Amino acid sequence: MADTTVADGEVQVRIWGARGSVACPGPQTVRYGGNTACVEVRCGSRVLVFDGGTGIRGLGNALAAEEPGEIDVYLTHFHLDHVAGLPFFEAAYRAGNRVRFHAARLNAEIGLRDILCRMMSPPLFPIPIDEFRAEVSFNEFDAGDVLRPKDGSRLETRLLNHPGGACGYRLVVGERVIAYVTDTEHEPGRPDAAVLALMQDADVAIYDATYTDAEFETHRGWGHSTWSEGIRLADAAGVGTLVLFHHDPSHDDAAMDKIALDAATARPGTMVAREGLVLLP
Repeated sequence: MADTTVADGEVQVRIWGARGSVACPGPQTVRYGGNTACVEVRCGSRVLVFDGGTGIRGLGNALAAEEPGEIDVYLTHFHLDHVAGLPFFEAAYRAGNRVRFHAARLNAEIGLRDILCRMMSPPLFPIPIDEFRAEVSFNEFDAGDVLRPKDGSRLETRLLNHPGGACGYRLVVGERVIAYVTDTEHEPGRPDAAVLALMQDADVAIYDATYTDAEFETHRGWGHSTWSEGIRLADAAGVGTLVLFHHDPSHDDAAMDKIALDAATARPGTMVAREGLVLLP
């Protein structure tokens, strides 16, 4: 199991799942991983989790081996690749943990708890949400709100351009800034003001880079962006380290290697998210 200890005052970012759309494990995706979106941020002993894709299962297993604690899970939206791992999040089944789920109000007709209850009910899933043994709460906010996690950090939110909506996050911990901006489609030639606000002067910006430029042309309206647009935004916003994220499941390791090389050539220091990647902003 990976070492998850973080000293007080330190911040650590760990990628548990970097894929978009659907999990794609197999021999062709070993280096970058096949699990869908899940990113853990440790602020000392505090645990913040961004998205609950299939990658959250590994995180939950790691947390279950630790002393019980407080865990905040922030969801961007409810498409399956971002919530499919939640029924398998072991930390939520462990008594003594306090798990707070958070999501923006993207649908006026159904709330966060009801959405998760529907997912964890027959015929989709055999174990109801009431089987969670942790102290669980469900918290909703409006995209654009500024949240105050209990560790004293600041979490800014913005609505992203995605079918059905999605929420981007800007985490400010002391002097360090981490942007988590995934499931957003750019308009060519017009930088997205909401995305720029989230990424401004970020030490680390995790950005939706699902497509190459050529692929984007045949996927207009699908709600995703490109690595080249990520570089343009990172340059405009003064980002320290850009991390490309939400990889298309059709991109095997060889394709990802080429994207990594091209992106790092275009903007030195750019990284491609892979499972197990640890960043210390």
